[in-house]
Formats: sequence, C-alpha cells, structure tokens
Amino acid sequence: MSGFTIASIPREELLAPGHRMCQGCGAAIVMRHLLKALGKDVIIAHATGCVEVTTSLYPETAWRVPWIHVAFENAAAVASGIEAAVKALKKKGEISPEKKIKVVAIGGDGGTVDIGLQALSGMLERGHNILYILYDNEAYMNTGIQRSGATPLYAWTTTTPAGKVWRGEWRRKKDIVGIVKAHGVPYTATVNFAYISDFYTKLKKASEIDGPTFIHAYAPCVPGWRYEPHLTVKIAKLAVQTGIWVNYEIDGDSFRVTTPVSKRLPVEEYLRAQGRFAHLTGEEVEMIQKMVDEDVDYINKLAGSVVIGPVERK
Repeated sequence: MSGFTIASIPREELLAPGHRMCQGCGAAIVMRHLLKALGKDVIIAHATGCVEVTTSLYPETAWRVPWIHVAFENAAAVASGIEAAVKALKKKGEISPEKKIKVVAIGGDGGTVDIGLQALSGMLERGHNILYILYDNEAYMNTGIQRSGATPLYAWTTTTPAGKVWRGEWRRKKDIVGIVKAHGVPYTATVNFAYISDFYTKLKKASEIDGPTFIHAYAPCVPGWRYEPHLTVKIAKLAVQTGIWVNYEIDGDSFRVTTPVSKRLPVEEYLRAQGRFAHLTGEEVEMIQKMVDEDVDYINKLAGSVVIGPVERK
C-alpha cells in the first residue's frame, strides 16, 4: 500500500456506533480501523471475548460485514471451514472465481495464545488463505481480568495479585509471533494504532497475500490496565517509544522494524502510567528495563542494524 496517507483512510464506517465497548478501549480502535483497511469483501469468524460480547448484544450488531461469533477456542477452525466453503462455491460456479473474498479470524490474547492455540496452529500448517488478527489486551478482560499467556512480567491481574509474596505476573509474555513464524507462514507483523500509517499498510498487505497471515495488534484496556480513558493513545505511543512494543514485519525470511526509535524512553514512563504496575519497586522496574534492553538487542541483530536505539537517560 505504497503512498498511504491519513487522508486516504476510508470514510465509511463498517463498525457501527452504539456498541458497548469501554470509553477509550484500544480494541475498539483496532476493530474500527481494521475494517476500514480490509473493506466489505470479508467474512469474519470472531472468538468469544470482550469485543464479541460488546458488539453483538441480541438483537443488535455493530458489524456491517458478514460476521459469525464462535466459541472461545475455535475462531481459526471455523475460519478454515469458511475458507474451504468459499473455494467450493467458486468451483461450483455459485460465486464468481474472480470475486475476492478474504476470510478473517479474530481473537483476543486468551482465545489465541492460550485456549485457541491448537486451532490456530492447525490453520497455519494447513495453509488456509486466512488472515488471523490477534487483539492483545494482555489478560482475560471479558471474564474479570485474569492473567493470560500474553500478560507481561509483574503485571497485576485478579489471578496474579500484587502483595508481599506475589508481585504480579511472574512469567514473561509468550512470543506468539515467534510461534506463528515457526509454522513457515508467508507474513507476520505487529501493529500499534498510534502509528496508523504502519497499521493500514500492514493490514492491507496481509490481506492481499494468498496463504495464512498473522497480525498481532496492541490493544490497551482501560479497566484492566487501570488508567484514565483519555490516555489510551499516549500509552500506545509510549509502548513503542520505550521498546516495550516493537512494530515489525516478517515477510518471508525478511525481518524489518517498521517504526525505528532512535532513542528510547525509560520503561518507567510506560509502567508508571498504568495502575497494574503501581506496586513495582525501583529494582523491579530496572529488571523490566534490563529485559527490554536485551529484547531490543536481539531485534537489532535480526534487523541487521541498530534500528532501535539506546535508552535516553535524563
């Protein structure tokens, strides 16, 4: 999607207003813009989750495209069946072979990196022509803010409380993009809506590739991350500026960071903006900083150059 500009964002809204997503919901921003990027010629299989329950309260729906709600764990499996059905209907002549229809699966982090991982793996290894989109709010937000495999180190959740013994989540966030890439898929990428041109470029690119593609979308959660609604975009920007989140793509065997950061801000600026990290000691913040520094060094090696710089010490 070369030559993309903000002015080229479609005006038509395919996610209707009146849904029940929270004020300032990062996932709502993701859904709105992914529909604009993909257009009307899609069929979406959507796993149970906070986006599903807040956009499809009977008898209403916010989705202005073909959309089906499926179980928590099987969005990828249902999408696989839909994709096979579209191929069969084209072969029978009931759908024009020239008609471009993109099948899309959407799931949150719980429905993707945990209980939906088996279905996702099957979809990827079978080679279905499906775009899978993970909106990652880093916990099971719909059912009460329980930790998931995508919850970051030391984050408070209702199942990883912060006290004298437990200091929040004690495990590192699961590398879902690495797991997906291990299946040999043609395209995987991370996106952050605070960098909207990058977001649209990758969504469009992933949708036009014939084969399984995967987009990992950053999606801040106001109640789960404990911040004021007006801070959503600021927190999203801080994630990239600190190196907590890196926008990159893996196109075949080519790895490229798409949002370079010449000098990173200290991770403390990101952590202190959220109540889920309010319990952290200075030592724990430094441990997270060290972990991010190591991750950035690894990414720079993959990119073959220093595209994410050192921390800007003030």
